[in-house]
Amino acid sequence: MCAMEYTQLGRTGLKVSRLVLGTMNFGPQTDEPTSHAIMDAALDAGLNFFDTANVYGWGENKGRTEEIIGSWFAQGDGRRDKTVLATKVYGNMTVDGEPVWPNHDRLSALNIRRGVEASLKRLRTDYIDVYQFHHIDRLTPFDEIWQAVDVLIQQGKILYAGSSNFPGYKIAQANEAAARRGMVGLVSEQCLYNLAERRAEMEVIPAAQDYGLGVIPWSPLHGGLLGGVIKKEVEGGRRASGRAADALADPAARARIQAYEDLLDKHGLAPGEAALAWLLTRPGVTGPIVGPRTPEQLDGALRALELELSDEVLAGLDEIFPGPGPSPEAFAW
Repeated sequence: MCAMEYTQLGRTGLKVSRLVLGTMNFGPQTDEPTSHAIMDAALDAGLNFFDTANVYGWGENKGRTEEIIGSWFAQGDGRRDKTVLATKVYGNMTVDGEPVWPNHDRLSALNIRRGVEASLKRLRTDYIDVYQFHHIDRLTPFDEIWQAVDVLIQQGKILYAGSSNFPGYKIAQANEAAARRGMVGLVSEQCLYNLAERRAEMEVIPAAQDYGLGVIPWSPLHGGLLGGVIKKEVEGGRRASGRAADALADPAARARIQAYEDLLDKHGLAPGEAALAWLLTRPGVTGPIVGPRTPEQLDGALRALELELSDEVLAGLDEIFPGPGPSPEAFAW
């Protein structure tokens, strides 16, 4: 097993692993015993940063993922103390089929308080390390959000606040508002970022770097598109689905993915591991989120930590997926 690497989460003193265990599949696709086995294996490998959200479980089972994590914590043996736990608030927690009430979503002080209390109960813990805003709230001022966060920090129910899916200007607004209140502000940004989707490089990642936020990329394989999807089709008859299938329907996009797989095959590299290893080379990135459905998939993700991409491979990846370039040059002179 590889030796786990650790880094500071943004400008904080908090040390986290360079891979983040995503738990979105726990419940919908992975049963509770297997989910527990994956978390045990992750912790055994030194992976200490676990990410979830109150809405995971989806549909009638919203909150189920947090419950699975909570039952794992309840087994004891230092599981909670060894884990840096991040969860999220924003989405409406009304179960499908029930009346949707106002004030049960977004980032009002009321819903933040309600969200924390409910997550703590499901997670069977008395504090959350990183409490993340799952989306921007255009209706709630940051002064109200930070007032609610300050109360929770004083109560010891959360330690840090982070964002997810924030544009660069909202990261700036959030942290400027926090600074006026004498607060730490956002310490992390969880964004969509991978070889096939590099728009975060324009403004989100530079804003995160300027304000000292750790960047936590989600969907590092772009819905499986970067995991050897064409080779899997050819060898096993397994057809792409979801985002990967949509992308491959475009001949130009399919040609790029074929070139990507050919490049890595030439160098004897597994596509999924190489995509993760590439993210680990990117400025500002704390660690990508991996969402294994099985312990075997976790093993593959961990191998990315040992992978050093050559300059030739990195140049080839940039040629296939050049990215937009920095802002404002990406859209101006």
